[in-house]
Amino acid sequence: MVTTKAQKWMISIALAALAALAAGCGGGPDSAPAETPAAAAPAPAASAPSEPAAAATPGPRGSATISGSVRYEGEVPPARPVKMDADPGCAKKHESPPTSEMLVLGDDNVMGNVFVRVKSGLPGGSYPAPADAAVIDQEGCRYVPHVLGVMKGQTVKILNSDGLLHNVHALPKVNKTFNMAMPGTRTEAEVTFDQEEDMFKIKCDVHPWMGAYVQVMAHPFFDVTADDGRFEITGLPAGSYEIEVWHERLGTQTERAELADGESAEILFTMAR
Repeated sequence: MVTTKAQKWMISIALAALAALAAGCGGGPDSAPAETPAAAAPAPAASAPSEPAAAATPGPRGSATISGSVRYEGEVPPARPVKMDADPGCAKKHESPPTSEMLVLGDDNVMGNVFVRVKSGLPGGSYPAPADAAVIDQEGCRYVPHVLGVMKGQTVKILNSDGLLHNVHALPKVNKTFNMAMPGTRTEAEVTFDQEEDMFKIKCDVHPWMGAYVQVMAHPFFDVTADDGRFEITGLPAGSYEIEVWHERLGTQTERAELADGESAEILFTMAR
């Protein structure tokens, strides 16, 4: 086949166009390689499921009992009357002025309002708070009882049986403080203390003679003496225990008791000024 000059010119133009097209598409040996897409970041490894918290070991109970009494020794100070004239509503609730609750004595000078507890010797373990609420009432413009033991987490029901304005001002150092107004129309409130704590005071700022003491315990082995001076702590497992008594003015005393299962021990405490 004979190729004319015109055909040769056309072929040359076509070859040049193909070469340019190849260079534009990066097909030449000197062209930069196309970017490789970045690999996707690996998914984080699934964390192992956390193990459930171990259940608290229940505190042991047994059949041993510690009981006894607390007696005052020494000259008995004269009973101090509590003057409530500042609030006629309070004064009307008493035929005669009541006496101070600081030192409550029964026959033969046995002592009321003494808190008694197992201070040490219990095996390890936790004790659930009772389902029943502890109760402290505002009655006769006094806190009843004057000394109260509760367990941490236990509901404390505060009553206002007076139908008068009171306020409940709790002064713990470990648990949260509170100052709660209770007008005559507010007959009930509930609080809890979540931490174990030694004795702290509850007072009424409206009636400064009103005061009570609360101890928050981690176990149920405690009691408060009544007017007969007696206490009893039951359900103890066998063991060697330190027993402590506390009084708001006379401080604390301790005694030891060694108990076998089912055994009873009697302890007599004597407190003096």
